Amino acid sequence: MKKIILFTIIALFATNINAQRIKGSDTVLPLAQRLAEQYGEKGVTITGGGSGVGITSLNDNNCDIAMASRRIKFTEKSKLTKQGKKIKETVIGYDALAVIVNPSNTIDKLTVKQIEEIYTGVITNWKEVGGADIEIVVYARETSSGTYEFFKQRLLNRKNYMKAVLSMPATGAVIQSVSQTAGAIGYVGLAYLNDNVKATKISFDEGKSYVAPSFENAMNSTYKVVRPLYFYFEGGLNKHIDNFIEYTLSPEAQKIVLEVGYIPISKENDMTTKISTF
Repeated sequence: MKKIILFTIIALFATNINAQRIKGSDTVLPLAQRLAEQYGEKGVTITGGGSGVGITSLNDNNCDIAMASRRIKFTEKSKLTKQGKKIKETVIGYDALAVIVNPSNTIDKLTVKQIEEIYTGVITNWKEVGGADIEIVVYARETSSGTYEFFKQRLLNRKNYMKAVLSMPATGAVIQSVSQTAGAIGYVGLAYLNDNVKATKISFDEGKSYVAPSFENAMNSTYKVVRPLYFYFEGGLNKHIDNFIEYTLSPEAQKIVLEVGYIPISKENDMTTKISTF
């Protein structure tokens, strides 16, 4: 009887060692789910919550791989280093960020300056940018989101969001809110676009030309709101984790990156497949 109990405990312990906990960016979430599914590793749990949540969980030993849609911050690095963790970083693909409005909105293009002024509260009505006389309802991701940070850096010129911005806990919530609100505006990763919202073209040259958010335009660099997607993990800690990370950089896995709707790593777009330690 004792032998049976002991064997059961050992078996459960071994299963837990092999299990992987992946947590963080909602943008990376659908990609990580597909990669884990195709890789075939058993016992993998994948949850969202935002890039900051993932990195904090890595620091607190509550996950094995942190998903992030923005690069790790200096303060986050410092906390991990103080814990004695030898964290590694790898880019697993790239994503383009789209600005979306309700399909009923007549506006289908905006300049970078107009987007900045909408999100900082300077422009508050669609008629100010050539649309109908409707108040603009501004949606954003919550502050723990890497998408929140990237949008602020790339399209708001690092200016603060307006106080009245409505923060959403996940990308799906942004899609749903914009689809149900006539005057709404929001932003999501390219892979999340659907017929319930309308993606606007963006001008990066003060209105001289406008570029649609698309895979092709992101690849040829005419659409410039593009960012890397990261995995952060403690290298050498678990061979199952290391093997999975290596798999994500393989040609087979990069085909999945493309299928999900993201930009795969390639020499043509000058993206590195190297795993680096900070």
